Order: sequence, then structure tokens, then C-alpha cells
Amino acid sequence: MARLDANKFETPTPVQAAAIPPAMEGRDVLATAQTGTGKTLSFLIPIVEMLQKSDTRGAQALILLPTRELAMQVEVAFRTIRSSSAQTVALVVGGMSEHAQLDAIRRGARLIVATPGRLEDFLKRKLVKLEGVKIMVLDEVDRMLDMGFQPAIQRIAGLLPETRQTLCYSATLEGAVKDVARKYLNNPARIEIGSVLKPSENVELRTFEVDPDKKQELLEHLLEAEQGSFLVFVRTKHGADRVARRLARSGHSATQIHGDRSQAQRNSALRSFSEGRHRILVATDVAARGIDVANVAHVVNYDLPKMAEDFVHRVGRTGRASAHGVASTFAGPAERGDLRKIERTLAITMKRFRVRSMDLEVPAEKVA
Repeated sequence: MARLDANKFETPTPVQAAAIPPAMEGRDVLATAQTGTGKTLSFLIPIVEMLQKSDTRGAQALILLPTRELAMQVEVAFRTIRSSSAQTVALVVGGMSEHAQLDAIRRGARLIVATPGRLEDFLKRKLVKLEGVKIMVLDEVDRMLDMGFQPAIQRIAGLLPETRQTLCYSATLEGAVKDVARKYLNNPARIEIGSVLKPSENVELRTFEVDPDKKQELLEHLLEAEQGSFLVFVRTKHGADRVARRLARSGHSATQIHGDRSQAQRNSALRSFSEGRHRILVATDVAARGIDVANVAHVVNYDLPKMAEDFVHRVGRTGRASAHGVASTFAGPAERGDLRKIERTLAITMKRFRVRSMDLEVPAEKVA
């Protein structure tokens, strides 16, 4: 409780209030909840409680996640709330040095936070043992399945004790996710937090009809007119580089994250954005699925997302944990139909603005 108080975790979010009690009783949990609802603490708190009651060395809890960025964020969150430094953790992810990861395992790390690929590699080489695991967490299981990790999850789960607790979190409960739930969960407590395909009500949604060659000018106008950090989504890696370069040339502090950047570059960009050294992060969808940065004031869909689900994931980066956020979507005249399709799918209506000219003295809401 002292660790939670020190980190200003005072009132549980709905998913925490619903998931923590059954998890503490030892029940399996199946929760549908979006990113930004506080679900990380809903499984870390029961893990910390379990570790407090045991002093056995070696892995007693395993958390599987789809991306290294998410795994790194969960590891940091665990270190923040653990009640003792004896509750050791090993981060097991690809794209980073094996040495530190294996060293933490050899020293008897009691929690393993992993992506399935690297963990399976260690298991094949007999470098990690999982027979002492009492709790397994599958976080963002829908995304793990999308990324083709189902066989790896099956092989990893096959090496765990049959009598264990499993906590499963997903944004949707469709198709293969249902199969995973049936296979690994035993009479779970079922938790559903809000619509799984709907932007947060804390986010003001607006769309600007703008010619493609005026997008950069509009983005710079919004940056001048509004306060706070900006997360800007573009469709391609090349586009991310181009937008970030142009912003830097105009005197804005911008960095970018996409699939062609090394893990060290991605970590550095995320860190400088979250710490406020760069006000703007330009990202592609694939790279951004793992971004969990607090206090993003404004999300900009510089390029229209292909699917409604991508729109929800992008917009979900702002307005988190009851904070207010703004999401602006740029769409050309030829994209009106695509925009309406997203609105219909999500049952939303965005505030519409048509951009004819940009006067930097005029607040963004008046640009029309």
C-alpha cells in the first residue's frame, strides 16, 4: 500500500476494481479491456502479493506480451510497485542483449516478463525453467495471436505446472481468443470494461478536411495553437521520416519511431518523448502498438488509418486514466467515404472542420 500511495495510485480504475479481488482469491481472470484502462496494475498487484508470501528463488510468475516495448513498460511498472527488491524480475525480449537477461534468470528472478519468441528460444536452449510458475498472465492476447504467437504460447504453457492461475487480457473476445480462453482458463471471473471497439469518452474527436499538400501546414498550425505533447500517426516508414524532418526544419522538437529503426533508436525516441525532451513523436501503426506514454495531449491521424480498429488503438494513446485528450484526423476530399465508414463502424461522430486557409492567430477550433 505504501508503494501504491507513493506512486499516487489511490483510486482503482474499473478494471482494477473488478479484476484484483478474484485474482487475489486465486481465480483465473478473463478480461476484455483496452489499453489505457489500468489493466497492468490489475495483474501486477496480485503478483506482488503472491511473491510477498514466498521467498523461493526462481520464476513463480510469468507475463507474456506481444512487443518488447510493452514488456519493458510492464517491467518498469513492476519495479515501481514491488514491496521489496528481493522480488526480482527478468526482462526476456528480442532485439536486446541476452547477457543481462540470462544473468537475471541465473540469479533466480522471481518474475519473468517476456515476449514469446525470445522466451521460447531460451527454453529450447534449456536456459530457463518454468516449473515453479504459479501465475501466468497473457496480456494483449489478441495482438499476440495476430502476430502469429499462438504456437509459441501453446508450447510455453505446456511447460508450466497444470495447477496454476492464469490471467488473460484482450481488447476483443473473438475467434482464436476464445480458443485460448477455453484452453488455458479454468472457470474464470469474466470482466468486461466498456466497449472494446470504441474510443474513450475522454477524447475530443475532430476531423479536418484538408488537401494532401496542406497537411504539414495544418499540423504545424495545430502545434502553434495548442499546448502539450503530440503523437502523430502516418501510414509509412518513409512518411514518418519525412514528416519528422520537416517539423525539425521548422524548429519543432520531433522524433520518429517505425519498423526500420533499431531497438536502441526506438527506445531512445520513446524515452525522449515520454520525458518531454521531444514534444512530437511521429509513428507508424506497427511501431506504435507498444507505445504506452502517459499524458499525451494530442493524437493526430496525419494519414487516415486503414481500419476502425487502428483508429481506436491510435486515439487510445490520449485521454488515458480519466485525463482529457484531443484526437485530430486529417482527411482529403477523396477520403470522405473512408472517414464515414470509420464513424459508422465505431458509432461515433467527429466534429468537422474544412480547412481553406490557416491564420496562426486563430484557435484551431476556428480553422474552417
